[in-house]
Amino acid sequence: MTEPNHARFPGTISLRCIQCQKTYPAHQVRYLCDCGGLLDVWHDLEALHPQINRGLFDGRLSGPPGPRVAPTANSGVWRYRELILPVTIDNIVSRPEGNTPLYEHPRLSRWVGLEQFYLKHEGENPTGSFKDRGMTVGVTQARLMGARAVACASTGNTSASLAAYAALAGIPALIFIPAGKIAAGKLAQALAYGAHTLQIQGDFDDAMALVRQVCDEMGIYLLNSLNPFRLEGQKSIVLEILQGFRWQPPDWIVLPAGNLGNTAAFGKALYEAHQLGLVDKIPRIAAVQASGASPFYQSYQNGFSEKVTVKAETIATAIRIGRPVSYERAVRTMGWTNGVVTAVSDQEIMDAKAMVDGVGIGCEPASAASVAGVRRLVREGVIQPGETVVGILTGNLLKDPTATVDYHTGTWPGASYANAPVQVAPTVDAVRGIIEDRVG
Repeated sequence: MTEPNHARFPGTISLRCIQCQKTYPAHQVRYLCDCGGLLDVWHDLEALHPQINRGLFDGRLSGPPGPRVAPTANSGVWRYRELILPVTIDNIVSRPEGNTPLYEHPRLSRWVGLEQFYLKHEGENPTGSFKDRGMTVGVTQARLMGARAVACASTGNTSASLAAYAALAGIPALIFIPAGKIAAGKLAQALAYGAHTLQIQGDFDDAMALVRQVCDEMGIYLLNSLNPFRLEGQKSIVLEILQGFRWQPPDWIVLPAGNLGNTAAFGKALYEAHQLGLVDKIPRIAAVQASGASPFYQSYQNGFSEKVTVKAETIATAIRIGRPVSYERAVRTMGWTNGVVTAVSDQEIMDAKAMVDGVGIGCEPASAASVAGVRRLVREGVIQPGETVVGILTGNLLKDPTATVDYHTGTWPGASYANAPVQVAPTVDAVRGIIEDRVG
């Protein structure tokens, strides 16, 4: 790292330990407190209160980007920069990102058992996942710090996003991936954007342990969700939801949970929005894990009295994580939001994915965990049919095309909603028979 320019770092933010409350300067390269606790980017909410209001953010809503418009003018992250990273526009690395749609479809609402069910599709970010929201902030911070390189461990989406934003900023990127445990669509992005990709023998947790050691010893800036600045960008998902609902929050926000970065960020965003008077109530958070990768769910089952770790295995590669980094931050979210945690099987995930795909929206398997989780929580009576629910889709359909093809072509057993291709003779009569049978 080169010496950071301290003048670029605003005085309204600092790093603060969520356990012992010790604070550090925002320009210090640090991921953990001396006590071992996780760090937050902590905003001086008292100082911010006079300048933050709904009108400030509503006034920044703008039209489509043009060739002479700075990317940040249309960023759904930097619209909220006072609550994320209050730096000057010329220091920001943005594509832009955010401004993702809220979808609603009657067939999907009926399937999960709700009257009002919306999907916030983070797969419509520039590289196809929510990670772009965090990475625009993380890479901006890396550039402010004068980082020689940036790095992450990844099951796919983080690596794709880091590679793209690092390329945009002109900073070398190092990607540590678990060999054979990354979807082809995501690996292709990391390679295409020019990242130096290292395939590690082991799983994500092994790759994470190694990248942390390498970053500490070699002065490389780590951009996994351990980095508190990256999570600040992911808060904007919630801020956009609140603004999209005209600051009248839904009853529930439901999301997939793997490394727990979003779970942590969502709770922090809601806490800060409520403290600043942007909203009058805090929606409940439901975090959904895959049954084969459910350490947070198991910890929730024991009242968080024990931090559970597992050897993770699930079709949903983006949440195939057994030792989540943001565990303590996510526990805090559960307290702030009266949240719940549930787990769903791979079969439930793939069936939910088929339903999302089948109404023309589409998502990767991990995204569908939120939809499967909503359906389960409605059936269990935790979510009531009349409540308003927003589910988060974290990545787009093309992130993991293999899983989709396998489901529909018979490789996936018990596919309830498979849409298999039909073998047909090359004649009009044969095709006519298929059309009459299937289309009517």
